[in-house]
Amino acid sequence: MTETKPHFFRRGLLHGLPIGLGYLSVSFGFGIMAVRAGMSVLEATLISLLNLTSAGQAAGVNVIAAGGSLAEMALVQLTINIRYALMALSLSQKCSKRFRTPQRMLGAYGITDEIFGVCAAQPGALEPPYLYGMTLIAAAGWVLGTFLGAFAGALLPARVTAALGILLYGMFLAIIVPPAKKDKAILCAVLAAAGLSVLCRYLIPALSEGFAVILCAVTAAAAAAILFPRPDEPDGEEGGTA
Repeated sequence: MTETKPHFFRRGLLHGLPIGLGYLSVSFGFGIMAVRAGMSVLEATLISLLNLTSAGQAAGVNVIAAGGSLAEMALVQLTINIRYALMALSLSQKCSKRFRTPQRMLGAYGITDEIFGVCAAQPGALEPPYLYGMTLIAAAGWVLGTFLGAFAGALLPARVTAALGILLYGMFLAIIVPPAKKDKAILCAVLAAAGLSVLCRYLIPALSEGFAVILCAVTAAAAAAILFPRPDEPDGEEGGTA
């Protein structure tokens, strides 16, 4: 039996619901962070609506709060978010023939780590309504959480907002700790980035926060790649099956 467009859309909503609920709690912390950096509730909400990238938004708010330049902002976002381009290229191999250029451009908006993971695990080709449904519910959770966090941050005492502001960093820890426990290369990159960040903070205080993020991320990744190169695949596995 052939599935219809509404069925694909409903399935996307269902699969994206856990993602949206997770985003709702995490983006609450981003909303508080944005308000503490001097942004209004509307500005914080629009950032989440137009970007949909947790780490990129957090770094971007820090650049804005520090009075960074547009060039600095562009380089920070390129360094942090370039992985989404790789995810998009990977998912493009799973897209059905119904994904024309407009559908691909619309679907690219919703490619996050979690959505990519769920879509990549789906059997068969991806249909546009499925990706739209998942993106809609996930983005709704992210934007709503940001609005609630920003609204609360504008009303609650500073001590309370400072405590709630760690939610976003909690998500980052939840992302890096499990793979770091399993892979020495990832652990090396994480520790190197943390150490370099401390050095930049205290030894090079004149270095802006945006460029510090770029320096730490690129250096840590390069160090991990040099110290822990991926082994070559056996000759029999190269090229796949003819």
